[in-house]
Amino acid sequence: MSKKILLDKINVPGIKSYEVYRQNGGYASVEKAINDMGADNVVEEVKKSGLRGRGGAGFPAGLKWSFIDKKSGKPRHLVCNADESEPGTFKDRYLMEYIPHLLIEGMITSSFALGAHLSYIYIRGEYMWVYKILERAIAEAKAAGWLGKNILGSGYDLELYVHCGAGAYICGEETALLESLEGKRGNPRIKPPFPAVSGLWQNPTVVNNVETIASVPWIINNSGDDYAKIGIGRSTGTKLISASGHIKKPGVYEIELGVSVYEFMNSDEYCGGMIDDRPLKALVPGGSSVPIIPHNLIYKTAAGEDRLMSYESLSDGGFETGSMLGSGGFIVYNDTACIVRNTWNFARFYHHESCGQCSPCREGTGWLEKVLNRIENGYGREEDIDLLWDIQRKIEGNTICPLGDAAAWPVAAAIRHFRDEFEYHVRFPEKVKNRAHFVDEPFEKVRHLLQKQTV
Repeated sequence: MSKKILLDKINVPGIKSYEVYRQNGGYASVEKAINDMGADNVVEEVKKSGLRGRGGAGFPAGLKWSFIDKKSGKPRHLVCNADESEPGTFKDRYLMEYIPHLLIEGMITSSFALGAHLSYIYIRGEYMWVYKILERAIAEAKAAGWLGKNILGSGYDLELYVHCGAGAYICGEETALLESLEGKRGNPRIKPPFPAVSGLWQNPTVVNNVETIASVPWIINNSGDDYAKIGIGRSTGTKLISASGHIKKPGVYEIELGVSVYEFMNSDEYCGGMIDDRPLKALVPGGSSVPIIPHNLIYKTAAGEDRLMSYESLSDGGFETGSMLGSGGFIVYNDTACIVRNTWNFARFYHHESCGQCSPCREGTGWLEKVLNRIENGYGREEDIDLLWDIQRKIEGNTICPLGDAAAWPVAAAIRHFRDEFEYHVRFPEKVKNRAHFVDEPFEKVRHLLQKQTV
């Protein structure tokens, strides 16, 4: 059984309530931080832990905290990014819904470390029931003296609010989130200046993901060194994984970083193997924005080493043969899945969610969706595959925020590894108009048809 630091008490009856959470050691990190450590030492412990941002980018959290501008004398803020919207990712929702006080405790301890007296949790609009759970938890914490004026008699004050978004994926980008929090349209800002210098209302601001902040109490209660002993290499600690697709046991799992992909997918402790006897076809290991990888690169890297659930191993080989840990949205596909349809679905999402600020993203995501729709529905042309490649190439790296890259990478990876499926769609339109075409005839059974014609 692997170590659990986020979900170890998730099954304690009544853990949602303040009383039960407190009886099980809750809010100890706030006491320790305020009474014994002081703000700078809290930051140092988080730096020593090697904790990396769990929202997708994987930037070291302690280093990010150390960038916050203290010299200007402006008010500082901590904003929790709970705008979890990426297809395939639902682990932050699970954490907030079933153990909300862990996030509240992490927000208080982290705000104290940063010298923030006004902090926010920005939650996606579709999580309205979770919003109410957090509101209730904040009220309980405040009634118990963990929020408000003079916390623990230390003279430290903190107000914490939950702000509900309006259902825009782009507000998961930290500067778009800050714009939205200020009451404006959620468009990403040009950086620099970075939020650590000029964030919410032009004040120094740190934006961290839910899972990142929820990891802070354990680090403070134990130590940064103890946290760094968990995991492998620069991938320290544990990670929540949202597992879905053609597996026996979809759900949210906490893993020690460094467990093999094979063990995660096939052991009874985690996914329990494939849902039936249909073979594994592909994997998206980190949410819809990361490259899809084919079955031969899932358990082993191109160099023949075991593929591990870590930042480094999942990206081994770059985008040619690897992918990314991303937000931990682990989507498994068997041979009934149509990669073209899956890519079209992702493209539809990114086109719908583009803010429209940058031309390559605004126009390019629309063209990706149109061309993929044409191929998927049996109206594709031979030249459409190269056209898709050209469009995604002109989006990547040419936008203010990462949404453009997130739209481009899945298309590039699908063509890179599954180009023959795109060709099959173009050459046999009558077959692909049957939406169950790969259920009835998996691609491996019809692949030989492509060999009879020349593109």
